[in-house]
Amino acid sequence: MKNLGLIGYPLGHSMSPVIHKELLKLNGIEGNYRLTEINPDNFEKELEKVKDLDGFNVTIPHKINIIPYLDELSDRAKLFGAVNTVEIKDGKKTGHNTDCEGFLRAMKMAEIDLAGKVLVCGSGGVSRMFAFETVLAGADLTLAVRDADLQAAGEIQKEIKDKLSKDIRVITLDEVDGEYDVLVNGTPLGMYPNVEACVLPKEKVQKCRAVFDAVYNPLETTLIKYAKECAAKYSNGLPMLVWQAAVAQEIWFGVEFSMKQIKDIIEITERELTK
Repeated sequence: MKNLGLIGYPLGHSMSPVIHKELLKLNGIEGNYRLTEINPDNFEKELEKVKDLDGFNVTIPHKINIIPYLDELSDRAKLFGAVNTVEIKDGKKTGHNTDCEGFLRAMKMAEIDLAGKVLVCGSGGVSRMFAFETVLAGADLTLAVRDADLQAAGEIQKEIKDKLSKDIRVITLDEVDGEYDVLVNGTPLGMYPNVEACVLPKEKVQKCRAVFDAVYNPLETTLIKYAKECAAKYSNGLPMLVWQAAVAQEIWFGVEFSMKQIKDIIEITERELTK
């Protein structure tokens, strides 16, 4: 029996147990997956709560806090300075970042090429990862943020220049203009309960050939509606959520998942979300 779990604070209603249970079932692995809230004010002491786990995931606000307690980091975890999956092997703890691979596989599933002119909206952790992956894919990146987030965007711009020796453009959301091959939303705009909100006005969204929205509740955000109306390719954030969990299990157990298997789990998760 494998003991797995997720640490974060607060955790609220997480879809991770549903997703991981289905992934385990596919490979006939007996295991359970539990949620453990760990208060950041008492992080080191409360980390004892997960010492019995065979591997675990990490979410906000611990993706950076966890790093000093690990023995090693994967290349992507080093690059992003953030960990969402911890592998435990022979007592050695290795930190990985599967969000990035989850994003890339979700894009592939939606048949969206991360190429050409790409507009990433937002400056938080997920937007930073989107920005790095866009540059690593060789695309031309514009990062669009609220006026209040220009400093944070400038830090991402500098980090990409320092680590990848590439230049990116930083603008405000109001300055977004012209056509883009891909629009990637890394902001929470449009998330339940504020479902009417959208990161950009309709006329700007519909100048983009493909749209990826990290939000998955609701499954069809206003941003996705706009993309559908102009027949652009699109994906919400649910495939990324499922794929990052699948990649975590690939690391833990050395298994592989097919597109078909993941599509089935996305459908199961959609049904859970809409209950």
